[in-house]
Amino acid sequence: MAQAVVPAMQCQVGVRGRSAVPARQPAGRVWGVRRTARATSGFKVLALGPETTGVIQRMQQLLDMDTTPFTDKIIAEYIWVGGSGIDLRSKSRTISKPVEDPSELPKWNYDGSSTGQAPGEDSEVILYPQAIFKDPFRGGNNILVICDTYTPQGEPIPTNKRHMAAQIFSDPKVTAQVPW
Repeated sequence: MAQAVVPAMQCQVGVRGRSAVPARQPAGRVWGVRRTARATSGFKVLALGPETTGVIQRMQQLLDMDTTPFTDKIIAEYIWVGGSGIDLRSKSRTISKPVEDPSELPKWNYDGSSTGQAPGEDSEVILYPQAIFKDPFRGGNNILVICDTYTPQGEPIPTNKRHMAAQIFSDPKVTAQVPW
């Protein structure tokens, strides 16, 4: 029997034609576990029956699959902070060769009105690559690209807090400090 850690919620686990817990209005179904609309805080460990174990094993196989023999292209996932200041946004692009520095990557744009970062009439926002990390989810040579957001004129948009932080941390008085 497999186990999964899930957010605590009112659950109904199906048991061959009958349920272990009285049913309420179900809100969704996840791997043989029926969730109800009412949720509580915290996490629970759910035991999943043998009929769902194959699904979990197959998903693990897909996550562990080595895709390097199938392609020599690299997926660069551009990541930035959205308009609320707490949401992360991303979009992917395929590049043909490995890169060592963010300056080797092209700038990219998106519609800022959809993320609350630009007005509807002038909504283009430009992504400037700032840092590169190996992608732990896709593996291989794929990368995660952390970006700053700017207007087409090159001004940081108001929700671009990384720009101000980079200025502060690159100040000579700050770099001379020993944190510990």
